[in-house]
Order: sequence, then C-alpha cells, then structure tokens
Amino acid sequence: MSFEKVCKINDIPEDGVIGVEIGETPVAVVRTGDGVYALHDVCSHAEVTLSEGEVYDHTLECWLHGSCFDVRTGKSTGPPATKPVPVYRVKIEGDDVLVSLDQEP
Repeated sequence: MSFEKVCKINDIPEDGVIGVEIGETPVAVVRTGDGVYALHDVCSHAEVTLSEGEVYDHTLECWLHGSCFDVRTGKSTGPPATKPVPVYRVKIEGDDVLVSLDQEP
C-alpha cells in the first residue's frame, strides 16, 4: 500500500475540508474532532467538487444540491445522492497527512 503526503494537519480547518490531488485523482481531506478522513472529491449525484461543501457531525454536505456523505464510510446519508463515494486510507505521521488511494474495505 502506497501513501502520499497531501498536506499538514493544520492545513485542514477544524471541522473542515480541503481539496487535494494525488496524481489525477481529486481527494477531499476532512478533519473532524476525532480524526482525519479522505474521500473521492466528486459528488456521486452531480459530479461537483465535494471539498467546497460543509462539514458537520461526520457529514460532508455537497454545496450544490445538499447531498450528504458520511466521511467515515463514504455512504450517502441524504438525498439527492444515493450512491456512495470512495473512501481512502489516511495515516498521520507527525504533522503530515498521508493518503493511500487504495480504498477502505
């Protein structure tokens, strides 16, 4: 499994999200009170950037139509999206956030 450094932990706002790219893959890196998560940065409903949305209660809400996704599982938790988005493995080393594009099982 290959991990790539994507940012520093303090680059991500508390209860916030930033967009990064690993190669040509867009990744939304989310920070909540209990951890850092990484999801595919494209809404499964409207194919827009999720990292422009809002984070609350382990939920990332798409800015365009309000689709909601659980940042821990990628599952859709609110319409209009019905399909999940891929979730990627995250590792913290010191202040560095590393992400592997290998999807969580």
